[in-house]
Amino acid sequence: MTTRLDAFDLHILKIVQANNLATHRAIAEEVNLSTPAVARRLQRMRSEGVIWKDVSIVRPEEVGNRMTIIVNVAVESEAIEQLDAVKHRFFRCPQIQQCYYVTGEADFVLIMSVKDMTEYEALTRSLFFEAGNVKHFYTAVAMHRVKVSMEIPVGKDA
Repeated sequence: MTTRLDAFDLHILKIVQANNLATHRAIAEEVNLSTPAVARRLQRMRSEGVIWKDVSIVRPEEVGNRMTIIVNVAVESEAIEQLDAVKHRFFRCPQIQQCYYVTGEADFVLIMSVKDMTEYEALTRSLFFEAGNVKHFYTAVAMHRVKVSMEIPVGKDA
């Protein structure tokens, strides 16, 4: 079900994606609505799943995760049960920040945050070698995070 979003909703979404701690009052002033109207709209968008999560973005290096790893994974079998098992395994792994089931040469693209290569090597053993249904994987180590964002373009900027 697609939720109908008007210009006010889109403007509110743009604000909260940039700063989820913006007060209802500050948002109301910027979008020219009352504070209660903004609160109702945010509550509706949360209950309808338009706003999926409210999170704080942590700098990995501040908690000891110095490396961002991008992994392309090809599976041996695309049987539904086996694919679901791989998806579940990747979903459960806390070091995997993002997991995409994709088309092309790889079946999955993973974005991982790890402390060092020793941690990554241990993960490759448990996720790819021991658990099975992985034909091969290719690893790229990010040298610099140029842009990290989960913001979705909305409104006129989209």
